[in-house]
Amino acid sequence: MTVKIELIGLSSIPEVRAGDDVGRLIYEAARREDVGIRDGDIIVVTHKIVSKANGLIVDLSLVTPSERAREIGEITGKDPRFVEVILSEAKRILCVRPPFIITETHFGHVCLNAGVDRSNVAGSEEICALLPKDPDEEAKKIRERLIELCGVEKIAVVISDTYSRPHRYAQIDMAIGISGLNPVVNYRGMTDSYGYRLKFKMQAVGDEFASAAELAIGQTNERIPVVIIRGYSWEIDEEASAKQMSLIKLGYKCIFEGVSIIPEKPGISKRSDLDDWGKT
Repeated sequence: MTVKIELIGLSSIPEVRAGDDVGRLIYEAARREDVGIRDGDIIVVTHKIVSKANGLIVDLSLVTPSERAREIGEITGKDPRFVEVILSEAKRILCVRPPFIITETHFGHVCLNAGVDRSNVAGSEEICALLPKDPDEEAKKIRERLIELCGVEKIAVVISDTYSRPHRYAQIDMAIGISGLNPVVNYRGMTDSYGYRLKFKMQAVGDEFASAAELAIGQTNERIPVVIIRGYSWEIDEEASAKQMSLIKLGYKCIFEGVSIIPEKPGISKRSDLDDWGKT
């Protein structure tokens, strides 16, 4: 049986400003680009446009760094004003290891710099975007608005952001907010095509939707902040939350804790490469 899953990037969404109705912007772009929104569609939305609509934009020229921010800035080589914003956005600082500031967000995800980012925000390094305060709630609002405007019942919304991963080079988009479908498909107890009973297999489909959408979204000047995923088979889950992806929220310790992250191969271990990981 042939399986076809489409990624449809919406390129006509205008620059988003504080107070904009993101759900309506997505609906109008889908109509304008003649793709519409259908039952079964999964809508992946980059957090940047959600943050912009919520006014979560900071001008670093207006930030006065604390003494702690200055100290961490000195250690990591980061702008102390940028560090001050990170400190204000983080639930806690997990580790300061030059050039990284590893944090836990208020909604329980572990990432660099509390998700504070200067890429794809404005034409100035003085401007940065914060993460939505409750990405699940923002995904729910967009989903409910799209259901209202489109007249469809079975759609899901994923809010994505770019994350680094333990023991993996480079970054990938992951789900930080979700509404309408469970971000984890549990195959434990099921049998594979050879009759083997699966004991551990769980598929992080929420993150896979986000990373698949990134292939269309891009990271530079593509200006595609929303992708429709069409053709994937899924079931509605009104209780779903991206917090189901967080080991911290689930009460587990990280399985990578205490494991060395020093690469053995030359080239990857160059400090210039590692420096790039800690910058946004």
